[in-house]
Amino acid sequence: MTRRTEQHPHTPDGRYFVVRGRLWRLSNPYLEPQERERLIHELMAARRAVRSVKDDPKALAGVRAQVDAAKRALGERGPVWWTDGAPDYNRKLVKDTPYAEWFSSIGARS
Repeated sequence: MTRRTEQHPHTPDGRYFVVRGRLWRLSNPYLEPQERERLIHELMAARRAVRSVKDDPKALAGVRAQVDAAKRALGERGPVWWTDGAPDYNRKLVKDTPYAEWFSSIGARS
Protein backbone atom coordinates (compact mmCIF):
# COMPACT_ATOMS: atom_id res chain seq x y z
CA MET A 1 0.00 0.00 0.00
CA THR A 2 1.38 3.39 -0.94
CA ARG A 3 1.04 6.10 1.66
CA ARG A 4 0.96 9.70 0.59
CA THR A 5 1.73 12.89 2.37
CA GLU A 6 -0.26 15.85 1.11
CA GLN A 7 1.44 15.63 -2.27
CA HIS A 8 4.49 13.37 -2.09
CA PRO A 9 4.13 9.62 -2.51
CA HIS A 10 5.87 7.32 -0.06
CA THR A 11 7.54 4.16 -1.32
CA PRO A 12 5.72 0.95 -0.41
CA ASP A 13 8.45 0.02 2.09
CA GLY A 14 8.13 3.36 3.91
CA ARG A 15 11.76 4.33 3.42
CA TYR A 16 11.43 7.29 1.06
CA PHE A 17 9.12 9.96 -0.27
CA VAL A 18 9.41 11.35 -3.77
CA VAL A 19 9.74 15.02 -4.70
CA ARG A 20 10.21 16.01 -8.34
CA GLY A 21 11.29 12.47 -9.23
CA ARG A 22 13.90 12.23 -6.49
CA LEU A 23 13.89 9.92 -3.46
CA TRP A 24 14.30 11.47 -0.02
CA ARG A 25 14.77 9.28 3.05
CA LEU A 26 12.01 9.36 5.64
CA SER A 27 12.68 9.59 9.35
CA ASN A 28 13.22 6.41 11.32
CA PRO A 29 9.71 5.16 12.18
CA TYR A 30 11.10 3.30 15.22
CA LEU A 31 12.01 6.47 17.12
CA GLU A 32 10.04 7.02 20.29
CA PRO A 33 7.38 9.71 19.69
CA GLN A 34 8.84 12.06 22.32
CA GLU A 35 12.33 11.70 20.83
CA ARG A 36 11.02 12.31 17.30
CA GLU A 37 9.16 15.42 18.50
CA ARG A 38 12.27 16.75 20.26
CA LEU A 39 14.45 16.16 17.19
CA ILE A 40 11.93 17.77 14.84
CA HIS A 41 11.81 20.79 17.15
CA GLU A 42 15.63 21.01 17.02
CA LEU A 43 15.62 20.64 13.24
CA MET A 44 13.03 23.38 12.74
CA ALA A 45 14.85 25.73 15.12
CA ALA A 46 18.12 25.13 13.26
CA ARG A 47 16.43 25.72 9.89
CA ARG A 48 15.02 29.02 11.15
CA ALA A 49 18.49 29.95 12.42
CA VAL A 50 19.97 29.35 8.96
CA ARG A 51 17.84 32.19 7.62
CA SER A 52 18.78 34.51 10.44
CA VAL A 53 22.55 34.07 10.13
CA LYS A 54 22.90 33.78 6.35
CA ASP A 55 25.26 36.78 6.21
CA ASP A 56 27.68 35.35 8.79
CA PRO A 57 29.65 32.44 7.27
CA LYS A 58 30.96 31.15 10.60
CA ALA A 59 27.53 31.19 12.27
CA LEU A 60 25.98 29.72 9.13
CA ALA A 61 28.38 26.77 9.22
CA GLY A 62 27.45 26.19 12.85
CA VAL A 63 23.70 26.15 12.30
CA ARG A 64 24.04 24.02 9.18
CA ALA A 65 25.91 21.53 11.34
CA GLN A 66 22.93 21.60 13.74
CA VAL A 67 20.56 20.88 10.84
CA ASP A 68 22.75 17.97 9.76
CA ALA A 69 22.97 16.58 13.30
CA ALA A 70 19.18 16.66 13.70
CA LYS A 71 18.61 15.02 10.31
CA ARG A 72 21.13 12.29 11.18
CA ALA A 73 19.46 11.68 14.54
CA LEU A 74 16.09 11.42 12.77
CA GLY A 75 17.59 8.87 10.37
CA GLU A 76 17.17 11.05 7.28
CA ARG A 77 20.94 11.18 6.70
CA GLY A 78 23.88 9.03 7.69
CA PRO A 79 23.55 5.30 8.31
CA VAL A 80 20.24 3.81 7.24
CA TRP A 81 17.73 2.85 9.91
CA TRP A 82 16.57 -0.38 8.28
CA THR A 83 18.35 -3.64 9.00
CA ASP A 84 17.77 -5.83 5.95
CA GLY A 85 20.94 -4.74 4.17
CA ALA A 86 19.11 -2.90 1.38
CA PRO A 87 21.15 -0.07 -0.14
CA ASP A 88 20.36 3.59 0.39
CA TYR A 89 18.88 5.46 -2.57
CA ASN A 90 18.54 8.79 -0.75
CA ARG A 91 18.64 11.72 -3.19
CA LYS A 92 18.71 9.41 -6.23
CA LEU A 93 16.37 9.86 -9.16
CA VAL A 94 13.58 7.35 -8.68
CA LYS A 95 13.82 6.32 -12.37
CA ASP A 96 17.37 5.08 -11.70
CA THR A 97 16.40 2.87 -8.74
CA PRO A 98 14.45 -0.32 -8.10
CA TYR A 99 11.48 1.94 -7.26
CA ALA A 100 11.10 3.05 -10.91
CA GLU A 101 8.39 0.53 -11.79
CA TRP A 102 6.40 1.33 -8.64
CA PHE A 103 6.65 5.06 -9.34
CA SER A 104 5.50 4.57 -12.90
CA SER A 105 2.62 2.35 -11.74
CA ILE A 106 1.15 5.05 -9.49
CA GLY A 107 0.99 7.45 -12.39
CA ALA A 108 3.42 9.88 -10.82
CA ARG A 109 5.42 12.19 -13.03
CA SER A 110 9.14 12.63 -12.62
